Amino acid sequence: MSDSKSPKDTTMDTAKDATSGVTGTGQKITSTLGNTLGSATNTVGGVAGTASRGLGETINSATGEAIKPVGDGISNIGSGLESGVKETSKGVKNAGEWKGSESS
Repeated sequence: MSDSKSPKDTTMDTAKDATSGVTGTGQKITSTLGNTLGSATNTVGGVAGTASRGLGETINSATGEAIKPVGDGISNIGSGLESGVKETSKGVKNAGEWKGSESS
């Protein structure tokens, strides 16, 4: 028996190497894009959430108990928006890193 590979085996190894290289390059590109977009989205959500909570607290401070439900509502909307955007940005980052939906 010989340890040399047949031409078919050599061709298959070359194809596997080429596919592996393309996949690796694709993963690097999508990872960079996913992390960039996910981080930017997370920042926008954080700013919007913080601004809404600040507006709600300002309304509560300026108007007192009569309008407090409105201020609380605005604060809660901002917190919900921030939370939703955070989860979305996490999904974008995971997709960019080719992770499944069950990944943390």
